[in-house]
Amino acid sequence: MTRKTTPADVEVSPRDIHFDASLTNSGHWLDGDPVATAVFNALSLTFPDGERLFMDAVRHYRDRVSGKLAEDVRGFIAQEAIHSREHHGLNQLIDRDRYPVAEIEAQVRERVAFSRGRGPMAMLISTIALEHFTAMMAEVHIRHQDELFQKTDPAIERLWRWHALEETEHKAVAFDVFMEATKDWSPFLRYRRRCIAMALITVMFTRNITRYAARLLEADGYTPEAALKAVKQFVWVKPGLFRRGWKTYFAWYLPGFHPWDQKTTSPTVAAWKAEFDAAALKPA
Repeated sequence: MTRKTTPADVEVSPRDIHFDASLTNSGHWLDGDPVATAVFNALSLTFPDGERLFMDAVRHYRDRVSGKLAEDVRGFIAQEAIHSREHHGLNQLIDRDRYPVAEIEAQVRERVAFSRGRGPMAMLISTIALEHFTAMMAEVHIRHQDELFQKTDPAIERLWRWHALEETEHKAVAFDVFMEATKDWSPFLRYRRRCIAMALITVMFTRNITRYAARLLEADGYTPEAALKAVKQFVWVKPGLFRRGWKTYFAWYLPGFHPWDQKTTSPTVAAWKAEFDAAALKPA
């Protein structure tokens, strides 16, 4: 059976764009909603260290790939490096005197260090699972963009749309590298390892983001119990950031799965791509 790969017409194009997210420090920047702001700040706080882990996981195996996949790996690393830079800048604007940003960043670094300590293959397997999760959330953003970012500063809104677009473009790069790096494994071993990883990542990622967001909300005057309840309502019920992509999420557990089994193409994606391709060509 021919192994599935990323379609030939999918380009992983880094767009070196600088975003002015200065209004992030003006309070509840996401539509004036403290809960939504806390959730997206919690996500952003995981990105700089997390995306450096993804880059290093893929970079370790780049000598095993060639052709289009080698080009995609270069694009993936460049995209993730720019994402890390822009979210680092955004994170520096969160009011650190008010919110427990340093505490959350320390916890993120500790978890990333644990992942690194398990070795290159464990890093890569964690990466493919987390990349599927972020691609799923990007899909939700694309399909339901009318429910968030409607009263948000345009520069911040564009940053999150740009990130979502590029997550969809490179959603299969780490997976393709994993398939090449494990080509001597039995299909069952490969399937078992990636399914176990996804189950563990699902529990840890959703739990950690929920806890980080709740800690940020506590700084806004919520009790710990009320903060947890509000965040869980946001991520699982409405707008359901973790729930709405369930079809894409569960596709992972199908034997023979490939990330591009779920096509991420639409007029919205095409419009975003044109917008950010043009922005990347403008002089800084």
